[in-house]
Amino acid sequence: MTKIAIGSDHVGYILKPDIIDYLKELGYDVHDFGAYDQKRTDYPIYGKKVAEEVASGNYDLGILICGTGIGISISANKVKGIRAVACSDPYSAELSKRHNNTNILAFGSRVVGSELAKMIVKVWLDAKFESGRHQRRIDEISDIENNDEIDFEKNVKAGEK
Repeated sequence: MTKIAIGSDHVGYILKPDIIDYLKELGYDVHDFGAYDQKRTDYPIYGKKVAEEVASGNYDLGILICGTGIGISISANKVKGIRAVACSDPYSAELSKRHNNTNILAFGSRVVGSELAKMIVKVWLDAKFESGRHQRRIDEISDIENNDEIDFEKNVKAGEK
């Protein structure tokens, strides 16, 4: 069973229960890492926590919710091994998984409503990484993350194929 870590700040808290219930209906094992109420809090705390849980392998995937999905996804992306995407539409969510093998989905409770959020989540969870030419790009992202050299000329030529 796929294990999903979920987190939000106080603004995302409003939408989070609907998403947790939906994930459970779909048969996922879900753990809520907070926030647990609407008392003002800072999104980087939850972005980091969920990202660490996913990067460590304790959870397979993560979902993050703040006002827009942007700040919390930026925070998550600071954790090595994380490819978080902020999406407000199903098409971007699907392609983020198919092409970028994203492991954390973020969205904003001030941007999407409950039903659209469920559609985004479902499409993202159902999408499969296509690998192939996309794997080279994921490897390049890892090279950047590890401060490894990237052979610009070699990669430009490989991209022309």
